[in-house]
This record gives sequence, C-alpha cells and structure tokens, in this order.
Amino acid sequence: MEIKDKTIDGGKPFDWGRTSADYARFRDIYPEEFYKRIVSLGLCTKGQNVLDLGTGTGVLPRNMYRYGAKWTGTDISKEQIEQAKLLSEGMDISYFALPAEEIKFPDASFDAITACQCFWYFDHQRIMPELWRMLRPGGSILVLYMAWLPFEDRIAGESERLVLKYNPSWSGAGETRHPIFIPECYNERFELVYHDEYPLNVHFTRESWNGRMKACRGIGASLGENEIIMWEQEHKKLLAEIAPEEFDILHYAAIAQLRKK
Repeated sequence: MEIKDKTIDGGKPFDWGRTSADYARFRDIYPEEFYKRIVSLGLCTKGQNVLDLGTGTGVLPRNMYRYGAKWTGTDISKEQIEQAKLLSEGMDISYFALPAEEIKFPDASFDAITACQCFWYFDHQRIMPELWRMLRPGGSILVLYMAWLPFEDRIAGESERLVLKYNPSWSGAGETRHPIFIPECYNERFELVYHDEYPLNVHFTRESWNGRMKACRGIGASLGENEIIMWEQEHKKLLAEIAPEEFDILHYAAIAQLRKK
C-alpha cells in the first residue's frame, strides 16, 4: 500500500510492500540486548496478550515468542504480513493486514501494545483513544526504536550520503541519540513511566549491510527499479573500498513505556 505524508520524505510516496523480500531477509537485526530490555520491564512475557502495531515481517513477535506472550501483529502492508506469516510458521501468532487507525479489537484485549520503528507514521489523535480502550487496566504502550549513527560511524555515514544522492528528500538521514518523541495527546490518558536510550553495536557483512540499506524507506520502498539497481551497484563498490568483509555498525536504541491511567 502506497503511503504519502507531507511530513515524511517531503511527501514522496513509499510502499513497504515493494521491499518486503529484502526486509524479511535483512532487517531482522536487533541484538539480544534489545529484547532483554523489554522483558526486564515485565512486558511481553508469559500470560500476557500483546498487540504489535506496524509489525512488518513480524520481527518483534517472532523473536519474543520464546518468552511466552500471545502475540497479534498488524501492518498496513499486505506483502509485509505475507512475509510475517511465512517466517512465523509453527508459531501461534495472529497477523492482520490493516492500518493502525482501523484496528478495532474488543475493549481490554491486551496487556501491552508495542510499536517498533513505526510510531511516527500513525495518526495519533485517532489511535490514542483506541489504544487506551484496547488495553487492560494498567496496560502499557511500548514504543521502540533503533537507528545507526551516521555522525559517529563512518560506514553508516557514507552509506547514508549515497542514499541522499539518489533520494535527496529522504528524511531518515542525520539521526542522533535522543528520547522518543511522544505526542502531547497521550498525556490525557497515559503516563510516561520509563524511557531509555543506549548504544548498540550491530554486526554485518558487506552483503547484509547492503541489504539493510536497500530495504530502508529511502531506497527499496520509494525508488524506481533502475534507480535501485544503480544505487546498489554504487553502494557495493563503496563498501568494497571502505569496509572490511565483516564489521559492526554503531546504533542507538530507544524505548518509551506509557502506562494507561
């Protein structure tokens, strides 16, 4: 499904479905610490029902399935949901292809609602009351994020500059460490009870880093086929010049827990 938002990439349309195969292969990259931080908050564990918004290829439900929660994942892209179902074979995870703004599960259905790498895409004035309604008393929204740091990591910075060469309107560039922004409307019915921002090293090969960059919004989800081919040729040449065969990319992760009032 094509998305167009004037606040994202200057309004340039993008469609995650166009890059679902690469997304499934190259974007399941969160280190173990990322998941352990969630569990340490007492969330997404055995006995809990969890709704994952913007689930993509089901990265969060699949990797946290071992902790015993019952997961439901939703995403606006039917292609992403198809990949999630394939990758979740043998797991009892429910997936639905629909926008976050159209989710209508019964009252008090979930102990936690997660949103990983997707919170800024939502119409918060619309979904905030619905998230409150679908959460059980004392339930939490958990907002999660991880990004490379282009000003602190040379390979990330050079790769990012190449994305901008082909897609100058891409607004995903220039990330620095900061708390997750929570829109003011959540103050009415939720309380921010925890947040943290911490560094992470994520291991890649040249192939997997190329795939990770190709599966970003600025390339695979928005450029034309010929542009993607030209970008990839140039990116592979760049990596051969500046990167060893295997390397770590410096990222930071951020987490914010909002508890239902």
